[in-house]
Amino acid sequence: MTDPTSAFELMKSTHAAAPIADAQSRMAQLDALEAALLEYEDALVTAMSADFSHRSPHECRILDITTSLSDIRTNRKHLKRWMRVQRVKTPLQFKPAKSEIHPQPLGVVGVISPWNFPVYLALAPMAAALAAGNRVMIKPSELSPRTSDVLAEMISATFPADVATVITGGADVAAAFSALPFDHLLFTGSTAVGRKVAQAAARNLTPVTLELGGKSPVILMPSADLDRAARRIAWGKTTNAGQVCVGPDYVLVPRKKMEMTADAILGAMMRLYPKGTASDDYSAIISERHLARLHAMRDEAKDRGAQILSNEPTAPVAGSRKFAPIVVLDPPPDTAMMREEIFGPILPLIPYDTPEQALAFVAARDHPLALYVFAEDKDEQDLWLDRSISGGVTVNDTVIHVSVDTLPFGGVGASGMGAYHGQAGFETFSHMKPVLRQARWNGMFVTEPPFKGWKARALNALRKVL
Repeated sequence: MTDPTSAFELMKSTHAAAPIADAQSRMAQLDALEAALLEYEDALVTAMSADFSHRSPHECRILDITTSLSDIRTNRKHLKRWMRVQRVKTPLQFKPAKSEIHPQPLGVVGVISPWNFPVYLALAPMAAALAAGNRVMIKPSELSPRTSDVLAEMISATFPADVATVITGGADVAAAFSALPFDHLLFTGSTAVGRKVAQAAARNLTPVTLELGGKSPVILMPSADLDRAARRIAWGKTTNAGQVCVGPDYVLVPRKKMEMTADAILGAMMRLYPKGTASDDYSAIISERHLARLHAMRDEAKDRGAQILSNEPTAPVAGSRKFAPIVVLDPPPDTAMMREEIFGPILPLIPYDTPEQALAFVAARDHPLALYVFAEDKDEQDLWLDRSISGGVTVNDTVIHVSVDTLPFGGVGASGMGAYHGQAGFETFSHMKPVLRQARWNGMFVTEPPFKGWKARALNALRKVL
């Protein structure tokens, strides 16, 4: 196992000797990353499935491999444009000076990636950091050790140790990793761990991007197309067995439509997985601990009188880590599934009587990483766009905004800080250095004391035209 401190010191010293990477070298690194991902694709898919005990090969390819390729290619396609010096307007009082922004690499970037999308959430930030001209250290999750090992092998076979490396290990290694004085640190994971990472980074004044989670709501408005909504909610909730940071956490439903909404969502789930949890397309839960947590959530709600609906009422096969999707009607607000991020295929339906009531319900909780509103009426859509705060919004769909490379991805408040993807990622991992070029003949002598006579009059006149 590579020592995090020695790996960091190697990268730091190498960056100091050559701090600016040109476009050609950055493009070559992105080319190499793409080629390596394609070469190791099968090994990564096999490793991911083994880490989950079973994960659909199709989900592995779609959600981890294809999305990573898209990010790599987007960065490569736009890299030269993003690297250009940007001319910006100069305020009247400083003319004829010229103002510019020069993007420059930060140095050494740290990435702490989670287990739920163990390839994509490691390689997407890596691609952005390389595009910005940095060196990259990745600490993947110990809950997906096989995938981490393949990633480590892939990166070490592709890049020199002073350009990119993967550091494997448990929580002690992660703590040491987050304490390194990186030039930028990106963490994806739970809010609780995110707080610890931010505290460790703060001791070094390391800037952080925190991609956390929370309870991302779905709002079914009166004008929503129920069949359309049910299909996309079911897909968003059962993809990766619900282990998605932007997955629908609960659904706010007009009170009179509760039963028909539950039936529509269960019907959509049945069409997605005709064999239920036995379907090869349906993934398992990452660990016994997380499986037990989901069972405890379900049992608590049931014991408290909530109605539990499922297409598979019988118990799962012993030894299987698959958890059948369930819809829970109006669980008590103090149950675990309504207080904590669910991160699994449990979907509470909560009734509301008026849109104002639904708005108040969401506003009373932490700002979510994502919000989904289903409405055919534009005024109903705009109500949520104008009066709610969330990391991102998708209208009449779920989850997919994360993969749109032209949109920044990030949270707000308890769901995170900062953003990346596309140009936002390039700028996150760059120092956007402001430069002002002063002209030989300029008017700044007016600001030099003593301030009396014509200088005082000129300064007073200037205030009126700014």
